Amino acid sequence: MKITYLGQAGLLFEHNGLTVMLDPYLSNSVVEIEPHNNRCVPVDESFFEVKPDIMIFTHNHMDHYDPQTATRFITPESAITVLCPTSVCKEVLAIGGLKNNCVQFNRGTTWTQGGLRFTAVKAEHSDEYAIGVIIDDGEKKYYVTGDTLYNEAVFADLPDDIYAVFLPVNGLGNNMNKTDAAAFAKRCGAKKAVPYHVGLFDNFTAEDFDFEDKVIPVFWKEINL
Repeated sequence: MKITYLGQAGLLFEHNGLTVMLDPYLSNSVVEIEPHNNRCVPVDESFFEVKPDIMIFTHNHMDHYDPQTATRFITPESAITVLCPTSVCKEVLAIGGLKNNCVQFNRGTTWTQGGLRFTAVKAEHSDEYAIGVIIDDGEKKYYVTGDTLYNEAVFADLPDDIYAVFLPVNGLGNNMNKTDAAAFAKRCGAKKAVPYHVGLFDNFTAEDFDFEDKVIPVFWKEINL
């Protein structure tokens, strides 16, 4: 599995010819409603050349489901599977056209395509439909929490053999701080942890995220797990 960091909570998974884009925020649209959240890292526009087979949106906040980004990939002529919870589905259907397959991907739902199995799990966030996602390639399970707080109910949805967890550590906007995120990573049993949701709108870093086998992602670069 090749995994590239797109900034904020954005990830690009590539596996056996299948391309999966998750929560890409490749614009500066947030600044239009939150002037203090101007992006600090320019967009690498080469990623607009990617042709995703699957797009996943974990919830309906602009730095996760960004209409300005989504419409660069999802058009009436594209043929993309879009996995998203109820709060995002209506937005995607409004732009997507009939050639795309918009799947209502709420907690507990599983979707299998191209040798990958996707399962939506609970996230504790201010969007009541927010989800995390387990991506299973048959050998390893990758868990992307989406935006979430530490909540015991989340762990009931998780498998006991997570290889890597990707999780927010900024401690703002109903996200875990670094202390709670470290406890979360240990509690879910992940072998490796990738902290994100820092460095795009602020000068925060995840270098002091306290997890034994952590991997600090770099914008636009492959994550070596």
